[in-house]
Amino acid sequence: MHQILKDSVDNSISYADYFRLMQKLVQNKFTTGRDISEANINYTMLNEKRMSRWNKKLEISEAYKAKIIVFNSEIIWLVITESWCGDAAHLLPVMNKVAELNPNINLRIVLRDNNEGLMNQFLTNGSKSIPKLIMMDADSLKVINSYGPRPSTATAMAENYKKEHGQLTPEFKEDLQRWYNKDKGKTTIDDLIKLLETHTPNFSL
Repeated sequence: MHQILKDSVDNSISYADYFRLMQKLVQNKFTTGRDISEANINYTMLNEKRMSRWNKKLEISEAYKAKIIVFNSEIIWLVITESWCGDAAHLLPVMNKVAELNPNINLRIVLRDNNEGLMNQFLTNGSKSIPKLIMMDADSLKVINSYGPRPSTATAMAENYKKEHGQLTPEFKEDLQRWYNKDKGKTTIDDLIKLLETHTPNFSL
């Protein structure tokens, strides 16, 4: 496990490099991952627009900033994703904004299909769901916690919908996109602060 984590971190890229990759994929009409389908290419193009919008418009309140900047342990947030993932397009810009506020948080990104051994260690109900954030100690690479693939409220929405309808339909996915736009990253920020809290007992909300 430790070697898998070390290799993944060594091969990871920054958020800035990941966003540049997204832009290049759009220019070349391509996608990451093994499934080079027209649908995934279209999702990649849509997700680059979503990320670009969040990069420019996402705001973190002063109250949230105060809670983020006091975290004082060096950690790595290693995120597993792919360019076609709609949830990742909403979550990654938020993760980046939070990490930018505190130099102790090192956000790194890897692609799921290039890191199968890592992904298999962090399945969600047996599924390779992304994005998946792995929070680990920067020195020892000891895993502290994980997060994803959706914010807490969106996770509850999906679980309730599945219970009622058996599966997530295109209609639900449209409703989920509207929720992301209305929420403006607030649930994700709150979730990430609680994630930081798991590492520091005295780090209280």
